Amino acid sequence: MSNVMVAADRLAKSFGPRPVLENFSFEVAPGDVIGVLGKNGAGKTTLLELMLGFTPPTSGTIRTFGHDSIRLPGEAKSRIGFVPQSEELLDQLTARDQLKVIGSFYPRWDQALVERLSREWELELDQRVRELSVGQRQKLSILLALGHHPDLLRLDEPVASLDPIARRQFLEQIVEIAADGLRAVVFSSHIVSDVERLANKIWILKAGHLYWQGDLDALKESMVRIHIRAGQALPNGFSIPGAVSQRVSGSHATAVVGGWSEVQRQTIESHCGYPVEVEHLSLEDIFLELHR
Repeated sequence: MSNVMVAADRLAKSFGPRPVLENFSFEVAPGDVIGVLGKNGAGKTTLLELMLGFTPPTSGTIRTFGHDSIRLPGEAKSRIGFVPQSEELLDQLTARDQLKVIGSFYPRWDQALVERLSREWELELDQRVRELSVGQRQKLSILLALGHHPDLLRLDEPVASLDPIARRQFLEQIVEIAADGLRAVVFSSHIVSDVERLANKIWILKAGHLYWQGDLDALKESMVRIHIRAGQALPNGFSIPGAVSQRVSGSHATAVVGGWSEVQRQTIESHCGYPVEVEHLSLEDIFLELHR
């Protein structure tokens, strides 16, 4: 597809003998707001670095705006905004000078946008970077990524240092960016509620693989918690077909089941001989269940 911004095919990355990512294939298109979830060490940062061309893949391919990501030309780089997990700012400059230096590289730099957001976010631009709080430094890093209206915005734990008010302001800005359907956002976060509020697509990394990629709504419809109440003690070895995880206590069995459908309900009821109660889960519940 001509409008695909990022395309990966059987992408893999290892550090020495240790595989971090294996057999990843995906696309990022305009209008996508993709939340990347995974435990610490799951490879979220490595995946973003591969997308940016900061590290080469061990095998497979990844292309951004039609170019090999490790050899992006300047024009393609100018269309990308990036907020790293650990900010890389120049401590000796004022925040204003830092913005001015970075802005000079981008023909589309929007100083009016930067000034507006700095006021709304209460960022003191005339203060030296080394004097800024951790949260203020994070805001500055975000402004540096937003100021040139990037077509592709990549964010690695962008709200980790922000207070709740600043987090909400940032999320509102991302919603505004995504609203026109012409740009794409890929971000990782440990704050699953923020991912659920913002993302329309989810990638879940687990054991080096892309366990899930797809629409958030489809994920929430496909994975449910079911309850079976038998009225009598369930037999030893009782199991529920297709369960990701299950717990049995006396006459009550609970399981999380993937790929849920009414056909699956009928199959389980036929197998178990008891009616099934269905409980729909939040994204956080799904993530926790997958990592029990």
